[in-house]
Amino acid sequence: MRFCILLLSAAALANAQVTRAVATTGARTIQATGSATLLVNPDQASLDVGVVTTAATAQDSAGQNATQTTAVVNAVKAILGNTGTVQTLYYSVSPRYVSNTTTINGYITNNTVRVVTSDLSILGRLIDAANAAGANTVGGLGFSLRDPDPSVQQALSAATKQAMSHAVAIAAGLGGKVGEVVSAQEGSSYSPIVAGTGAAAGASTPVQTGTVNVYASVTIVVQIQ
Repeated sequence: MRFCILLLSAAALANAQVTRAVATTGARTIQATGSATLLVNPDQASLDVGVVTTAATAQDSAGQNATQTTAVVNAVKAILGNTGTVQTLYYSVSPRYVSNTTTINGYITNNTVRVVTSDLSILGRLIDAANAAGANTVGGLGFSLRDPDPSVQQALSAATKQAMSHAVAIAAGLGGKVGEVVSAQEGSSYSPIVAGTGAAAGASTPVQTGTVNVYASVTIVVQIQ
């Protein structure tokens, strides 16, 4: 998996970073913060595919929807193979009312499934196959990491190195040098990409994956000698 690390400069962290020297029981300490952001290529994608049908009765609406959704799921599975899963995300049958009245004017059935795949190269084909089979809502396209932990650890390591370099610089400015680490605190976040929602797309749908952001920050307290 390819990735790149962005180490934020001291100036960029001016509002979020705190560095100080503190006198404690005979020892001086420095607190410093470092951060890093990894831009990681996603290895998993999800897509919500739905069928909405309307009929005079709930039974007819649900029956039409079942037939249409079965065709969509079979078409998607034919493209998906063993590279992912299809799971029901949402299902409802509800009355449709005449505007501003309580008069029922038919029934609406909505059946949405979530498609998850590790093969990002087939996303366009999945969308096209679902549309051709009768899907009339396609959305929720998102990209993520199956296991974000390795990337989080990479970001934490880079953030720790930056925090230590800040501590060394501060200690030097105070006429000393870094001693033992007294404490360390970490924070991290992982932001999957959500490409948005929309109606059914056209044929030969192009899909661009982009990158996933993995952010980490580390705050250390070290003694200065």
